[in-house]
Amino acid sequence: MASVTADKSLDTSGLNCPLPVLKTKKALEELQSGQILEVISTDPGSKADIPAFCQRTGHELVETVEEGGKYIFYIKKK
Repeated sequence: MASVTADKSLDTSGLNCPLPVLKTKKALEELQSGQILEVISTDPGSKADIPAFCQRTGHELVETVEEGGKYIFYIKKK
């Protein structure tokens, strides 16, 4: 179980690349700096795509959790 509290949650389950990253980008635009977005994905590609997106855009990947075939990312908006 994650130790991070999210300000907003985004469930991209069932979507494949590049949709989880595109929806993550859009959801982050709606948050204030310092707020945390929880992204839930079932796409195995998101394990590499979300961290790469964070590195490229400067957002902080706070925590990654893998449970029950889902990948859960906690991203702090820069």
